[in-house]
Amino acid sequence: MPGRARPPAPLRGVLSGPVDGPARVRATYPEVEAATGLAVEHRHTRVRGRLVRLEGDAAIVRTELGTDRILTLTPGAFAVDGRPVTLVRPRTDHGPGRPKPARTASGSLAPVSHRARTARGGRIWVEGVHDAELVERVWGDDLRVEGVVVERLDGIDGLAGAVQRFAPAPRARLGVLVDHLVPGSKESRLAARVAHPCVLVTGTPFVDVWQAIRPRAAGIDRWPEVARGQPWKEGVCAALGVADPRAMWRRLLASVRTYADLEPELVGAVERLVDFVTAPEG
Repeated sequence: MPGRARPPAPLRGVLSGPVDGPARVRATYPEVEAATGLAVEHRHTRVRGRLVRLEGDAAIVRTELGTDRILTLTPGAFAVDGRPVTLVRPRTDHGPGRPKPARTASGSLAPVSHRARTARGGRIWVEGVHDAELVERVWGDDLRVEGVVVERLDGIDGLAGAVQRFAPAPRARLGVLVDHLVPGSKESRLAARVAHPCVLVTGTPFVDVWQAIRPRAAGIDRWPEVARGQPWKEGVCAALGVADPRAMWRRLLASVRTYADLEPELVGAVERLVDFVTAPEG
């Protein structure tokens, strides 16, 4: 309006965007027809494979290990040849009235029968009870159908010896999920001691599995910084004004409904382990 002072223009640098364009522009992605067999990567979970089909608002992708994954279909959700794209139905596949498929919390296609399969020889190991409960929360249905048992290590200091006692084999593959798997960490050094074709160690950069829950799902703005040397869980609880870490964990676990409430690093790590331990022999 005339006479009203305008706010100062925001500072801009050479990387801020087009000089003459708006300060913020909604990202747009080229559309690619979802042809069967198209090689794609889901950018959120890093799951890679060949497109099987689209169903409702999801894409079914078959990984290199032969496992089908049902993944969220949104603008820019996938990459083709390294380029973010929006997958659209082929012109001949309109799918009117097609019902949306039922899904598990992990985003996988829910089977018609939920009867659990006899347990495989393979296992997935996690560090502690919270890791196990979080994996069960999101992937429990998938793991029961596949016959995969999740076991707690209660720490990975003795990982090499535990793997040796397990005696991994083609019919007894072993997947290990590790926190704080970053270069130079104790966890990375312990994981490096385990070298076996039937063992896969994956992990996240997070100090604790709590951090793998997205802050928005937990109802906080961000995870508090914890001083070096202070126990992480206790430091977080103190910063958030929670007296009992067990109460905090119950609140966190209840906040997780699907894989979308977790950070992609954890989702991708668990998905790789599930694919690995359920891979057909060959």
